[in-house]
Amino acid sequence: MKTTAYASFNAEFTDKDREFLVTYFRLADTIADFIGPHCEVVIHSFESLEKSVVKIVNGHHTGRKVGSPITDLGLKMLSLIEKTGEVTPKSYFTTSKDGSLLKSTTCVLAGENGKPIGLFCINMNLSHPFPEIIKTLMPDMANSHVAVNENFSSCATDVIEQALDHAIQEIESDTSVNLKGKNKAITKLLLENGIFELKEATAMVSERLGITRHAVYKYIREFKS
Repeated sequence: MKTTAYASFNAEFTDKDREFLVTYFRLADTIADFIGPHCEVVIHSFESLEKSVVKIVNGHHTGRKVGSPITDLGLKMLSLIEKTGEVTPKSYFTTSKDGSLLKSTTCVLAGENGKPIGLFCINMNLSHPFPEIIKTLMPDMANSHVAVNENFSSCATDVIEQALDHAIQEIESDTSVNLKGKNKAITKLLLENGIFELKEATAMVSERLGITRHAVYKYIREFKS
């Protein structure tokens, strides 16, 4: 039986609200994949508090599955939202039924017209040996996670410049590319990596390679056709 305090959330749920919740499902998978198997990610819906869990990844940490109810802490947060409108994310430590120590954070999800429609929760199980947890966060060439290069920059020109450096280095080390075809190969690699989506890319590439912008555009048209 639902209490009167929460009836408004259940009564006002719309198809749009449900669609908003579903859009967070992929984010839940992404965060769980990023942090690793010691991380549980849960999405609660306010539409049915008795069966609020609509998405859960690594639910074995708390023994829950889709269709499980909201927690007592979740009910307290819901009550606080109704009374104060407070939706600031909260981080805290708690314990699961088996006594495992969890570090958790909870974020309120908004639906149509900004109405709170659910909770996005992340629970990190800290009861496993710390070296075991750290191992899941480190690169391991034996598994599916492959090390890649990524440029973290504060401006677009830095991204282009670093991408150019990597592309030039990669093509120059490729013995199958002759001197005449080097610029074309570099342009192709940059195109495949999406660099020309940045506005200043064409000008910077032409200047760096010592060719005209027309030549860069010509290469791009050829590759796209």
